[in-house]
Amino acid sequence: MGPLSPRDASVSPAERVMARADALAAISETPDGLTRVYLSTQHLQANQLVGEWMRQAGMTVWQDSVGNICGRYEGQQEGAQAVLLGSHLDTVRNAGRYDGMLGVLTAIEVVESLHQQGEHLAQAIEIVGFGDEEGTRFGITLLGSRGLTGTWPQGWLETCDAQGISVAQAMVQAGLDPTRVALAARHPHDFSACLELHIEQGPCLEQEGLALGVVEAINGARRLNCRFTGEAGHAGTVPMAHRKDALAAAAEWMVLIENTTRQAGGNLVATVGELRCLPGAVNVIPGEVALSLDIRGPQDAPLDALLAELLAQAQAIAARRGLRFGAEEFYRIAATPCDAHLQHLLGDAVESVQGRTVSLPSGAGHDTIALAERWPVGMLFVRCRGGVSHHPAESVMAEDVALAIEAFGQAVRKLADGGAR
Repeated sequence: MGPLSPRDASVSPAERVMARADALAAISETPDGLTRVYLSTQHLQANQLVGEWMRQAGMTVWQDSVGNICGRYEGQQEGAQAVLLGSHLDTVRNAGRYDGMLGVLTAIEVVESLHQQGEHLAQAIEIVGFGDEEGTRFGITLLGSRGLTGTWPQGWLETCDAQGISVAQAMVQAGLDPTRVALAARHPHDFSACLELHIEQGPCLEQEGLALGVVEAINGARRLNCRFTGEAGHAGTVPMAHRKDALAAAAEWMVLIENTTRQAGGNLVATVGELRCLPGAVNVIPGEVALSLDIRGPQDAPLDALLAELLAQAQAIAARRGLRFGAEEFYRIAATPCDAHLQHLLGDAVESVQGRTVSLPSGAGHDTIALAERWPVGMLFVRCRGGVSHHPAESVMAEDVALAIEAFGQAVRKLADGGAR
């Protein structure tokens, strides 16, 4: 049996979750930091341990054909439709121990509570520990959840990691059959709804002084490579009125990006994260500046309106200064709204355990993005210290985890006894 069996009555559910997160963090390919990637030996070890905890909670357990670890706690009638819970068990490199894992472990505690009371609900409960959400090994994301939705793109099996090992080869090495990927797909009727608990990965809950919040949507995103082209010249001999300074134009636009996005509100964010000046000499006026633009928001229409406004501003700056401006979009993902009924359900549960609730967007991606293509989705956020994530300093408080288990359990019970709508 794994660390802190559910049968140990002296240990609280939150303490058990914290200890199990520590146990999972010890399963790493690197001894001095947590790294656990898809189809690695450590991934299979984590599946085995989580599967053991699922069995202790009264679940039937299996590993599916893409390497997700799955458990089912039966409803009052065998074969009933289920509520799907869970998150991912893979990590980035040098990761924290709660991103993904906390959602799987708290879901097991919800089922364990039912099991200890001998209680079965109208719907079954299934928990999935997804094998790959981060995309760390192969550079493609959501392999686990897209296994459930049956939306693996053609070509994923041939994608290779840094060592030249393809997904198909890695599956064979892990004891899986790459010709059976499609068997992981679940029928749309199998689940009435999906709920995911996750650390916030941001500072909003901490600033609000709240342990829990309800996610309204997972942000859509647009990423562009942008370029101002002017004219390089001698820093000492070209008068200010005659300059076509690409960096000055970029700087003016960057300030406008910040101010325009702030004024737009609606939880929209915009970032210039890369900047490259050419020719890049201390005594030469920059003739060309390449910069990135990343904008995100919980609704696609305001996001696209903001992008159009920002690009128009850049063109106007370039025209006024006698420069050229161009932009090429290289990444786009739609916003994923959470189901209104599930938001309300989670909000009621959160309010009952902490007095009030707050709605907020998720700036990071989650397995819920894939699941939302098939089923209604809801997400509960748990406060993390300083908003730090994807880092060993990632931290949550046991008191917050206790509230999360209570609120999540309330929502799951109500959902599984009353259906998604």
